[in-house]
Amino acid sequence: MPVAQSHLLRRGRFSEPGRLYLLTSITHQRKPFFGDFHNARLVVQQLRRSDQEQACRSLAWVVMPDHLHWLVELKSVTLGTLMRRFKSRSSLELHKAGVRHHPIWQSGYQDHALRRVENVVHVARYIVANPLRAGLVSSVRDYPHWDAVWL
Repeated sequence: MPVAQSHLLRRGRFSEPGRLYLLTSITHQRKPFFGDFHNARLVVQQLRRSDQEQACRSLAWVVMPDHLHWLVELKSVTLGTLMRRFKSRSSLELHKAGVRHHPIWQSGYQDHALRRVENVVHVARYIVANPLRAGLVSSVRDYPHWDAVWL
C-alpha cells in the first residue's frame, strides 16, 4: 500500500487574500459519490455557502463524479481554512443524506496560485470542459454541476 504524501502538498503553500487559486480535491479512493445528482448538488450548496460567508469568491467550478475543481479569489480565510470548512460541511451533508462511506474526501488538496499572466477565462473554460473531456457529456451545457462567472 502506498504511503500517504499529502503533507508534501502543504510545503510552500501560502494564502494571499485577493489572489486567485485553482483548487482540486479528490474523493477518498476516488469513489464516484457525485455521480448521484443529489449528492453533487449538496456539494454545490457548500461551494455557494463559502461565497455567502465571504471566505472566497467562486469564479468557476465543476463537480465531477470523484473530484472537484474550484477557481476562487481568496477573501477572508486561508486556503487551509477554506478547504477544511468546505470538506467538513460537505461531508456532514452527504452523511445526513445517507452516504455511509467514511471519509468522503482524500486528505489534502492541490492548489495552484494563478500568475498574473495566466488568462483566467481560459482556466475557467478548462475547468468547465472537464465533463466533456471525460466523456460524460457531448456538450458542456448538458452537464448540470458547473458554473463560471463569465460563461
